[in-house]
Amino acid sequence: MDQGTFLNQPLNICGLELLSQIQNESVALAFFDPQYRGVLDKMKYGNEGERQKGRSELVQMSEEIIIEFIKEIDRVLKKSAYLMLWIDKFHLCEGVQKWLDKTSFQIVDLITWDKQRMGMGYRTRRQSEYLLVLQKKPIKAKGTWNLHNIRDIWSEKLSQEEIKLHPHSKPKGLQKALIQSCTKEGDIVLDPAAGSFSVFECCKELGRNFIGTNLSN
Repeated sequence: MDQGTFLNQPLNICGLELLSQIQNESVALAFFDPQYRGVLDKMKYGNEGERQKGRSELVQMSEEIIIEFIKEIDRVLKKSAYLMLWIDKFHLCEGVQKWLDKTSFQIVDLITWDKQRMGMGYRTRRQSEYLLVLQKKPIKAKGTWNLHNIRDIWSEKLSQEEIKLHPHSKPKGLQKALIQSCTKEGDIVLDPAAGSFSVFECCKELGRNFIGTNLSN
C-alpha cells in the first residue's frame, strides 16, 4: 500500500501494523511514547489518581512489543535521523539498552521535561519526564540538528485542557522545537503511539507531513 494514504490524518490502527506499511528510510524524525505502567507498577499505589487511572486504562505495551516498535522505527528512519523516546525515571536509572540492542540507534542526548506540576511519589514527588534523544547511525550533529537554543531542561506546563485530552499528553513547545531543529518543510514526522496527536498539530503548524496512529480500543 502507498504510504501516502496514511499522511496527515489521525489513524486508529495498531502502530506496528502502520509501521509495516512504511517504506525503508523514508521518515525524517520519529517520536515514541511507549504506553507502559513503569512508574505506577514500581510504586504500587493502591489508590491511583484520576490521571494515573487514565494511564492504566490504556492498551499497555510489553517490553517485547516496545522492542519491536523500536526495531521498526529504526528501519523506516533515514540515516542519521533521530528518535525522540519518552521514558520515566525508573527506565532512566535502570537503562533501556536492551531496547536498542538489535538496532543502529545510539543515545546522543537527554532532555528533562520540567512539567511545573508536582506528581506522586513515596519520597520525592515527581515533576519531570525524560526524553532520550537517539540517533540512527552514522552519528553526526552537523546538518542533522539545526537549533542550538534548546535547553536540556525544558520547562513547560500543560493546560488543564491538554491534561484532560490524554493521560500521556506531552509539551507542544518542545515538540515544535525538535521538529524545527531536525526536519525541513515537507519531511515526514512519525508518531506510532500518538496519544492526543499533539505531534500532528505541531506538524500542521510547521508544514511537515505526519504519519501516526493511536489505538484507542
